[in-house]
Amino acid sequence: MTITTYSSVRLPNGVDMSFAHSGDASNPVILLLHGYPSSSNQFRNLIPALADRYHVVAPDLPGFGHTKYPSNYVHSFENFAKSIGLFLDARKITSFAVYIFDYGAPTALRLALDRPEAVKAIITQNGNAYEEGLGAWWDPLRSYWATEKGSTEYASIRETIRKSAFTLEAVKDQYIDGTPRPLLDHIDPNAYALDYFLALSDEDRQEVQLDLFYDYQTNLSLYPAFQEFFRKYKPPTLAVWGRNDPIFIPPGAQLYTRDNADTKVALLDGGHFLLETHFEDVAELIREFLASIPRWSGVGKK
Repeated sequence: MTITTYSSVRLPNGVDMSFAHSGDASNPVILLLHGYPSSSNQFRNLIPALADRYHVVAPDLPGFGHTKYPSNYVHSFENFAKSIGLFLDARKITSFAVYIFDYGAPTALRLALDRPEAVKAIITQNGNAYEEGLGAWWDPLRSYWATEKGSTEYASIRETIRKSAFTLEAVKDQYIDGTPRPLLDHIDPNAYALDYFLALSDEDRQEVQLDLFYDYQTNLSLYPAFQEFFRKYKPPTLAVWGRNDPIFIPPGAQLYTRDNADTKVALLDGGHFLLETHFEDVAELIREFLASIPRWSGVGKK
């Protein structure tokens, strides 16, 4: 049985990045990148299900989990990608398969544009790279994006989002929406309570999340570049999706095949936080997928 351990590393930009890790460091790396408003805790069940064959590493992005950052750190997806790059350098990780979810998707794909040869495979679980993959959940944020930063309208919408989205009940909704009723009792309430506490429980934390909501629009302008990366480098890709997710909807999974024929799609009967109810299914799909890739095919076999 492998043990998950928890560490932190000081990066050159002043970020103290907290991360969970498990498995033999000589094995191929799977980098797990979480979403909003979660942390590496999102992967608490998946990590031990993969660590017998792989070195599994799950950092907390700045503003989430237990990662600390300097007062002048600017929370943006560009800086997320830079911070993860610095983290990989600090850990001497030069190649990896990456599990992308929610905010982890644009973070990793921005990094892939900078170091494309490092990304050996992609597992995208409700990790979007297509305009068609954005559900109606994003409509209020589109109104926010349409405002000029610092304007009266900007400030007004910002406060509306704060009051409506930054509550424990709203975080809980992200976990339960789209989850089949028989599986609702599989969701650990400690998961969404911890997310709320670490990411949203005071005004400073909320300001960070409001900045990131506004900055998310910059990812959409990079979708064509992400898609060109898929076409040019054709990383083996597994798109495993909670098909009932109202945030990132199934076309976001299916469209990966348009730009990369080396893509397998699996739509499971779950919601956004699919690992809460289907981590065993997802782990098995990942193991089968990576076993089909030469670099990973013999790992961990006796």
